[in-house]
Amino acid sequence: MSAMDNQNLPPIPAKRYFTIGEVSELCEVKPHVLRYWEQEFTQLSPMKRRGNRRYYQHHEVLLIRRIRHLLYEEGFTISGARNRLGGTGPVEVHPEAAVRLSGAELQGIRKDLLHVKNVLDQALAG
Repeated sequence: MSAMDNQNLPPIPAKRYFTIGEVSELCEVKPHVLRYWEQEFTQLSPMKRRGNRRYYQHHEVLLIRRIRHLLYEEGFTISGARNRLGGTGPVEVHPEAAVRLSGAELQGIRKDLLHVKNVLDQALAG
């Protein structure tokens, strides 16, 4: 997550524990979304006390911000974000390094790859 993303969110106070309401405000995510993310991301498991009240630690607030960034800013699916956080996702690419191709360019690449495949199939068959 870049520093620019953090500038849009409130600073995290120097506290040991945060309620779900506080985390919701700090990360600009509704409480029901936080509860859903707990089910989807095993790394996110706040401590639960009396009455099933959730208490998040500082590192979990940072993790939620990372999840939020992956889903809302980078456009990952839940599964893709889960893989990225688990270390099994693709190597991180910065947006300025990304290459955007048109549909025609992608079709050209596909055509070239199919040609290479056919050449290799013929070479292996013959």
